[in-house]
Amino acid sequence: LSTTLKLTTSSSVLYYSSNVSSSSSSSQKSSVVAETSLRILEWDKICDCVASFAGTFLGQQAIKQQLWKLNKTYDESNTLLAQTSAAVQMLNYGSSALDFTAIDVLLVRSAIQHASRGLPVEGKQAMAVVYLLLFSQTLQSNVKAACKQDSDWYNRFMPLTKMVMELVTYQPLVKSIRQVIDDDGSVKDSASSKLKQFRDQVRTLEGKLFQLMDSLVRKESDKTSSLEVSTIDGRWCIKSWSDQLTTVSGLLLSSGSGVGCLMEPLSAVPLNDELQQARASVAMAEKDVLLRLTEKMRADLDGIHDLLDTIIQLDVITARAKYSLSFGGSFPDLLLTEDKDAHIGDEYDASGKRTLNDDLSTFNKRKWILYLPKAYHPILLQQHQQNLEKARENLKKAIADIQRRKLQPENVMLEGKAGVNIESLEMEVTKLEQARPVPVDFFIGTKTKVLIITGPNTGGKTISLKTLGLAAMMAKSGLYVLSSEPVRIPWFDSIFTDIGDEQSLSQSLSTFSGHLRRISAIRAHSTSQSLVLLDEVGAGTNPLEGAALGMSLLESFSDAGALLTIATTHHGELKTLKYSNDTIENACMEFDEVNLRPTYKILWGIPGRSNAINISERLGLPDIVVNNARELYGTASAEINEVIMEMERCKQEYQEHVHEAHHYLA
Repeated sequence: LSTTLKLTTSSSVLYYSSNVSSSSSSSQKSSVVAETSLRILEWDKICDCVASFAGTFLGQQAIKQQLWKLNKTYDESNTLLAQTSAAVQMLNYGSSALDFTAIDVLLVRSAIQHASRGLPVEGKQAMAVVYLLLFSQTLQSNVKAACKQDSDWYNRFMPLTKMVMELVTYQPLVKSIRQVIDDDGSVKDSASSKLKQFRDQVRTLEGKLFQLMDSLVRKESDKTSSLEVSTIDGRWCIKSWSDQLTTVSGLLLSSGSGVGCLMEPLSAVPLNDELQQARASVAMAEKDVLLRLTEKMRADLDGIHDLLDTIIQLDVITARAKYSLSFGGSFPDLLLTEDKDAHIGDEYDASGKRTLNDDLSTFNKRKWILYLPKAYHPILLQQHQQNLEKARENLKKAIADIQRRKLQPENVMLEGKAGVNIESLEMEVTKLEQARPVPVDFFIGTKTKVLIITGPNTGGKTISLKTLGLAAMMAKSGLYVLSSEPVRIPWFDSIFTDIGDEQSLSQSLSTFSGHLRRISAIRAHSTSQSLVLLDEVGAGTNPLEGAALGMSLLESFSDAGALLTIATTHHGELKTLKYSNDTIENACMEFDEVNLRPTYKILWGIPGRSNAINISERLGLPDIVVNNARELYGTASAEINEVIMEMERCKQEYQEHVHEAHHYLA
């Protein structure tokens, strides 16, 4: 986790809100801050990755625009998730019809634009429309066949079922286009009698000109071998590569050193003129055919435009589904604030009314506002997957290379070296397979409004915050969350993040002052449906003052602040807030004292303890220094650490018992 990716830690305030400000300047400022902050959170990388699963260029553009739309409502988010879930069902069913790569949407869009302006569509544009209509018909037929085989699929594919069934595929137009246009986009000879007549005339004239030129070259072959038949601007001529004079009389069209001379024989001039006229007639006849075809398209133009929009929308939905499947995401249950008392595992009927789950396990009995088991940071997971695929591809190529060498006797001596290379590549693949990013768990009860996470540097606190922030945005944007099932996450109207310690040089602000200004803005804009993520709250100043200010800030968020506030800190004093406020909860990043490294796992309900002195002792710091440090640290603090250690052991045993109990129930 720590070496796969170094995430951006520059300061940011992530703020996006569904509410439209009454002040245009304030709204514009919020929009700029939101976009900048989203990029610092690296939301743009998520958008690019999702867009790569789209099959069309317009689909890629549309999905980025959709993911960057920040003012989605709760209903819009649920609609997006329902669409993604339906596409996942289709893909799992095995529908190959959801591959949009064969559609040239740019040519279709050009055809629509040409036809709407009364301009003749080009042959390739017309065929692009045909492929769009045929694709739509195939998609519709596949969905109908699936629903006919099992009527349940109709509801499983909803709301995509309705979208696909309502597609109008204009098969008479497909027939009309194919009658006059070839697959390569050229107009067929049979498109009109005049066109056939003029093309026959062109072919006849070209045959005559070829015979004429060939005879002229043959006559001169005894004198020079540097003559050949050529064309320029559609006119047949003779090209000479030497300065030697010939007996052919004609018009010099071009000459130059190294490029030879082009000459149009006088005997070919009338035929060339006639050929040019015939070609112009062919162009006019083709234009007439395309104009008639354009008129037929204009009758269905609005429908074709709507069909293109629907196909792009389906491409966007499918891209979200393919991304979700590719990284093993889970469908998130979005929880609205008014529905905080819902249980994990509850089910919903067709009308959206919750039906209680009667599972007796404690898993479903407890109420959660946020339940996110084994959540992965999407960028870390993406990079790990890319590295693993690259290593496997390198191994595959190396094995194929050895197979080729075995067929060549002269390469027998190289087999030993190749074998060593294969072994190292296999070790690299195995290492990557075993070194998956470490997931984190988020289990937050409905009574909790503030969560305080403590732990050492490089322990994973900041990445955990970003994992949760990205998960909230992904769920709101219609993406599956990269977590184990079941997933319950609140719908947040706004997400605010203060992460990093970059100084604001442009505003002459210190690190501490910059934090205060950003947190002040967060306090001013957060609502009862907002998520607030604060990294190292109270840092950057005197530890005692910073701790006091951090405690006051978190209490203010607890009393009248966001729906959920999660803060990381090094200040031990902040851990005590839980014992005076029921809405505040503690958690800490687990640390492996045997191997002296963080595990990147969160221990819930346990305040973090200091490991610095114990680590120093294990790393060989002189005993006199360590013992003196313990005396200065104080006996009371040491006793507290012992209590926390016992709590950690009890917590781990409890988790083992719960896991064992779930196993026996299964």
